Amino acid sequence: MIDGLKNGRVGYLGLDVYEEEEGVFFEDLSSRGIQDDLLARLLTFPNVLVTAHQGFFTHEALQAIARTTLANISAFEHGRRSGNELC
Repeated sequence: MIDGLKNGRVGYLGLDVYEEEEGVFFEDLSSRGIQDDLLARLLTFPNVLVTAHQGFFTHEALQAIARTTLANISAFEHGRRSGNELC
């Protein structure tokens, strides 16, 4: 991806999940910096956006999550399958 960004084959990159994100987001790293060289390099590009797994955090997505959760609870309460079970 970095090669693609450097040579222009990739115009923009947006990542909502970074595999090694634990200990990076929601932490104050101002006194020690980012130790992950790959993430640090990605963040040097002006056309790259990396978020801390926040893609779900929209009004519409939260409404859909709430509807699904309530439907799952109702199905469970009435002894029905919701279709969202992990078996």
